[in-house]
Parts: sequence; C-alpha cells; structure tokens
Amino acid sequence: MTVFILRRLLQTALVLWVTSVLVFGGLFLVGDPVEILVNPTADQIEKERAAAALGLDKPLLEQYGIFLKGAFTGNLGNSFVYARPALQVIFERMPATLELAALAMAIAVVLGVPLGLYAGLRPNSWLAKAIMAGSILGFSLPTFWVGLLLILVFAVQLGWLPSTGRGPTTEFLGLRLSILSWDGLKYALLPAINLALFKLSLIIRLTRAQVREQSLLDYIKFARAKGLSRARVIGVHLLKNILIPLVTVIGLELGSVIAFAVVTETIFAWPGMGKLVIDSIFQLDRPVVVAYLLVVVFMFILINLVVDILYSVLDPRVRLADVKG
Repeated sequence: MTVFILRRLLQTALVLWVTSVLVFGGLFLVGDPVEILVNPTADQIEKERAAAALGLDKPLLEQYGIFLKGAFTGNLGNSFVYARPALQVIFERMPATLELAALAMAIAVVLGVPLGLYAGLRPNSWLAKAIMAGSILGFSLPTFWVGLLLILVFAVQLGWLPSTGRGPTTEFLGLRLSILSWDGLKYALLPAINLALFKLSLIIRLTRAQVREQSLLDYIKFARAKGLSRARVIGVHLLKNILIPLVTVIGLELGSVIAFAVVTETIFAWPGMGKLVIDSIFQLDRPVVVAYLLVVVFMFILINLVVDILYSVLDPRVRLADVKG
C-alpha cells in the first residue's frame, strides 16, 4: 500500500506540472491582462508600469520559472484583480463549492441507488419504466435550461425557495457552511438539485444495469437456494457486489461535480470556485485560473486515490492482487 501511494504521489506531481505548463502557456496566448486591468485611457508608460508591477514585462519562460519557484513553497502568485494570494482567494470560495457538490451527490446517491435497485429488481413494472424514462430526461435536458426552469417554477411562480445567492453560514470545523441551517439550506436546494440531475440519472442506470447482471449470477441463485430471505439476499449479497462499480462512478462524479459546477454556480449566482474562475477568465486573472485548475486536478487525483483504497475494503481480491504485484 505504501509503494502504491508513493507511486500515486509521483504521478500527481507529474500531472500538476503538465497542467501548469499547458494552462500557463494557454493563458499567455489568450491576451494581455494589462489591457483589461488598466484604464483604457492610460498611456503606454502607465501600461508598462502596470505590467512591471504584475511581473508581466518578463519573457514567458522567466515568468513561468518564477511561478514554478513559488509553487514549491505553496505560493502560486498574487491575483491581479484581488491583489491577494491566488490560493487564498480560491480557498475562501472552496467551502461554498464543496458543500454544493456534497449536497448534490447526496441527493443523487440517496435517490439514485434505491430507484435503480427497484428498476433492476422489477424491470417490467410501470414504475420501473417511469424511472428509466425519467433518467433519460435527466441525461438529455441541458443544465442551464433546467436551472432556469427551477428558478421560474420554485422561486418565481411558487415562491418557495430563493433563486440566487448563498444563505447565512454557520462555522463548522473552521469552514463557513450554509447547509447546516434551514435558512441557508433553502438557498442551496435549487442549485444542488440542478447539479444532481445528471448524476442521479447516471447512478440510476448504472445501479439497474448492475442489479440485472448480478441477479443472474450463481452466487445469488445459491443464496436463494439456501433459503435466505429476499431482504438478506438483496441487502447483503447483491448490494455489496454492485457497490464496487458504484463507488468508482460516485468518486469520479464527485470530482466532476466540483470541477464543472461552473454553469450551475453562474445561473444561481452561487459564490463558489466555479463562478470565481469564470470571472477570472474574463478578467485574464492568470494566477487565479492556474491555481484553480491545479487545485481541481489535485482533488481529482486525491478522490481517485480514496476510491482505490475503498476497493481494498469492498473487495478482498484487490488486496491480494496488490500483494502479488
């Protein structure tokens, strides 16, 4: 296990370096931040002074060398817009994104696994067919359209939930979270439902497919032949075996929810990392964009590592294969 984790850490360092090179070079080609940050009426001398203050007067390789040197000490540069460390700006927005992603995945898992289980166990019932039809809609409907529809129905027409913004927060383990109180949770429900819709459909279909496949295998037939109750066959034998692919998908989708919550955060004006990076791209705030992508890549790799470790808990064969390797 130790060798496996060390190998993953080396891979992480390589992936982060490649990401930084691509993003840093790509943003350099997009445009000059000075043209956006400086008053349009400023003369050339003022623009050159601003470029020097931001370190943009140096060649690209020298700028990247300075960035790389600072990255080894945890300094990814100062934001051009906020005039503060880019990581600090991102970490201030991170709790909002993490709680939204966690709530969305909780909705998707709590609803998706039972619905998929039912659809797999009773595939010919009208409810199972309705569940599968709903999952197709969840895949097909665009996120931005669903978000606008949710605002129109539940915020404008019914007036049940707020349409935009983030509610009052409560401190928990050093983080400011809004979902710990009903006043804050009301603001998070609509964006979380919008973000969970695609993941819910995916989990439903994956769970149903696994149930249909596993139900035909010999170990399920033997369990039934031994006289075990239906609840034990499903809850102990069947559910444990379908959890392995589910853990993989849920882990990867959690990373994608964090990374691609941009549309939802923009529609609902949710002050998370996604909205921050969109604003930073428009403002060509290079340090924030680079830092955001490095943080997201690191979170992806960390989630994958946790999923691999969970494999060894759910399936003993993984541990045996690891020892033999």
